[in-house]
Amino acid sequence: MIRLGEKQRLKVVKEVEFGVYLAEKEQEETQILLPIRQVPQETKVGDELEVFVYKDSKDRVISTTQEPKLKMGELQPLTVVSVQKIGAFLDWGLEKDLFLPYKEQIGKVREKDEILVRLYIDKSRRLCASMKELYERMRTDSPYQTGDMVKGRVYEFSDNFGAFVAVDDQFSALIPHHEDHSSLRIGDWIEARVTGVKPDGKLDLTLREKAYVQMNQDAGQIMELIDSYGGVLPFNDKASPEIIMRETKMSKNAFKRAVGHLYKERKIEITEKVIRKK
Repeated sequence: MIRLGEKQRLKVVKEVEFGVYLAEKEQEETQILLPIRQVPQETKVGDELEVFVYKDSKDRVISTTQEPKLKMGELQPLTVVSVQKIGAFLDWGLEKDLFLPYKEQIGKVREKDEILVRLYIDKSRRLCASMKELYERMRTDSPYQTGDMVKGRVYEFSDNFGAFVAVDDQFSALIPHHEDHSSLRIGDWIEARVTGVKPDGKLDLTLREKAYVQMNQDAGQIMELIDSYGGVLPFNDKASPEIIMRETKMSKNAFKRAVGHLYKERKIEITEKVIRKK
């Protein structure tokens, strides 16, 4: 059976002026063309060739000896080459760009974005790309441990969970929702630190430095925020985590550490309702 979106070995069953026809068996009715420019020299009837099977711009099933950037069952980052109302087109590494339908996008994509996608066959039997349902396809056998620095690509956001990241474009990871990830976009390639490895192998990440390094940065940020309020911050470390996150982009624990550091350095005073710069 000839399978769309996959590489497979097929037999040359007929030679024509514009290429050769391939099939699984010599007497097979289903035959697909390998264009002449793709046919290796000295190829003859009976030879087997490894080809990738897809559909050309005229929606005909065809084969190629070129290596596509994405095959069925894979997750790969592809570059957006154009954006239209119906969807976007991605650089597939073939003569034909790969279509990403609008309904299969997560967030707005722009030209030159590099986004993680999978391949699927739509209802019209066309090969298309999708940014959805990637989480279930992530690997959970990463070699990383707590404290390691890793690189990965943001592929989805969740109000309940946070920012989903594909470490090395393949391993399942999450920046939890209590971490500030407001500056991130789908497709961003980031560097982060592993804060934990779950029993199922999934990684927890943070964009923040280790606590003792981050505390100094946070303290400086809080002083700038106090200055923007005219020297009096209208809440203190007893405020709700939601208020602290909204105003400072920090977790409550990080905020309390930084405020405590500033207090010990006698740069601020803390009252029942506010924090005041000295």
